[in-house]
Amino acid sequence: MTTVAIFGVGLIGGSIALSLKGRPDMRVIGYSNRPSSVEKYMQRGVVDYATTSKREAAEQADFIFLCVPVGNLEENLRELGEFNLKPGCIITDVGSTKATIMACARTLELGEAVFIGGHPMAGSERSGVEAASYHLLENAYYVLTPDEKTPAEAVERLTELLTWTRANIVKVDAIAHDEIVGAISHLPHMIAVSLVNQVRGYSEGNGLYESLAAGGFRDITRIASGDPVVWRDILINNRTVLLELLRDWSMETAKFADMLEREDGEAIKEAFEKAGAFRSRMPERRKGVILSAYDCYVDVPDHPGIIGKITSELGNSRINLSNIQIIESREDVPGVLRLSFRTQEDLDQAMLLLAGSGFEVHV
Repeated sequence: MTTVAIFGVGLIGGSIALSLKGRPDMRVIGYSNRPSSVEKYMQRGVVDYATTSKREAAEQADFIFLCVPVGNLEENLRELGEFNLKPGCIITDVGSTKATIMACARTLELGEAVFIGGHPMAGSERSGVEAASYHLLENAYYVLTPDEKTPAEAVERLTELLTWTRANIVKVDAIAHDEIVGAISHLPHMIAVSLVNQVRGYSEGNGLYESLAAGGFRDITRIASGDPVVWRDILINNRTVLLELLRDWSMETAKFADMLEREDGEAIKEAFEKAGAFRSRMPERRKGVILSAYDCYVDVPDHPGIIGKITSELGNSRINLSNIQIIESREDVPGVLRLSFRTQEDLDQAMLLLAGSGFEVHV
């Protein structure tokens, strides 16, 4: 019997638990220091057993997943070093920064246990165990960051276990991971927050900024709505990488300022062409560290019951609608609905269904 302990059975921890629970000869234990959370884990059937004793969960485990905030990872790892862990126990985490926790693990005496950093690059607009899904990690990249001293046998065992998540397992150096994720996730989050706060400042003097910032501006800055505490810990933890990235970003914005000062239209055009060419080579609908948006827009007449008709058609076809927004609806202007879905498959099916029912649908 293989026992997996998960510390923090939220969105990621719960999704890992659901992908492992019920597998042959596998037992999943959930840990939380809150009795109400332990009760919730069991009521929802996410784990086989749950406890408020960290020691109890850890000392039974063949694998331990630390699914706690980045700011709490080192504390949890140090505490595990005080327990009587099974020989060969594999400890891993799900944090979005890897160099610091890998460095911490190298300083600890974990007995015969082995630490291997991990980062499942998937998420959801929702959080908590209620949002956990058996399919969350399917086709997502799951990064492991073993170092030169990590036993190959341990990496192989963890990789084999993670195949049950149906994720794509890749092995990357911890420092390289932080540099890459810093550029494609952490930096964009900082830019989005800075841009929104810049416009917020303008809006204090003129409310039209806020009114007219709907639509596209809201869409391109949606990642600015991340959890402030979570992002505080991530950014501070990866600060060395991010300070260098911010310097590079300042150079990029300075290039645009120079183009504008010189009225160099050809250089501006070339910048857009290069960016467009590189972006077009990126996988369009692969799960990544920043969530994809699966949205479509439907033009609808201002008729009573029209929204109910659309949602009923989707529901009758068992297409899961995650959100709906009325963008505009006035007597002299057709209404526009933005429909959001959790998967590309749901979006594709919805667009075919609604187009077949005579609605104008576009992305």
